[in-house]
Amino acid sequence: MDSVEVLKPGLLTTPQDGGRIGFAHLGIGRAGAFDLPAYRLANALCGNPRGACALEITLLGPSLRFHADARIALAGAPLPARLDDAEQPMWSPLRVRAGQSLVLGAMRSGCRAYLAIGGGFDFEPVLGSRSTDVNAGLGPMARPLRAGDVLNFASTPDMRVRGNAAAARWRIDPRPWFDTGRPLRLLPGTHADRLDPQARAMLFAQAFTVGTDSNRVGLRLRGAALRLEEPVEMVSEACIAGTLQLPPSGEPIALGVECPVSGGYPRIGQIAAADLPRLAQCRPGDALRFAPGTTEEAL
Repeated sequence: MDSVEVLKPGLLTTPQDGGRIGFAHLGIGRAGAFDLPAYRLANALCGNPRGACALEITLLGPSLRFHADARIALAGAPLPARLDDAEQPMWSPLRVRAGQSLVLGAMRSGCRAYLAIGGGFDFEPVLGSRSTDVNAGLGPMARPLRAGDVLNFASTPDMRVRGNAAAARWRIDPRPWFDTGRPLRLLPGTHADRLDPQARAMLFAQAFTVGTDSNRVGLRLRGAALRLEEPVEMVSEACIAGTLQLPPSGEPIALGVECPVSGGYPRIGQIAAADLPRLAQCRPGDALRFAPGTTEEAL
């Protein structure tokens, strides 16, 4: 089995695939790649199946040494990439020779990028998925990468590199896939009508700031507090990625891919699934706005 050695793990680097589906009734969340289009495009650039395991990188990338020839690709938030001493592009297939080291730096904007490798990273699935749920401690590694980890990958004969490693002469245009400027479309939640009139207006009128305590479980949004017309006594209800909850502080929480499967805070909105990749790319300190949406628009 061919392998990659972790020299430096980066800030938060985890194996991810399409997620752990079908276990919510047991209290087990989906996890998986937060920015699904970027993850799928990285795999596509490597010629991988749609659900192959890749690495999700957060804010600061890892340093890796390759012990075998490989085909790789990077997609998502822009970050500098150097193969030995040579700069490499994102959004393009790259060939790596055995013995070379890949050093990934800090993202200039956005929050998450994906490193795919030809054949996919080879972990034993847990409940049908190779994804790491950091919050639940679930997955083949059940934790982020650490220095010294060795990651196997399922190489194929066409990965042999002749001569110097190089990028393909073509790449895809990331602009259609990495647009953080537009508001996120928000569908009404179960308790949207319980907001007081001022809160209903402020939900769409103000820009929220992503809090420093945000993660894959949820993004805490700082801004003018939103209030209900009167307190709500409720039992826990189902939650999915993109659910917008309102805790007693009045500052909403936009749930991410490691969110619990149920929660007891009022649900004031649901971010359209098509906009979840842009939520995934919001980093602490970024401004975030909502626009009213409908189910028909979301579909």
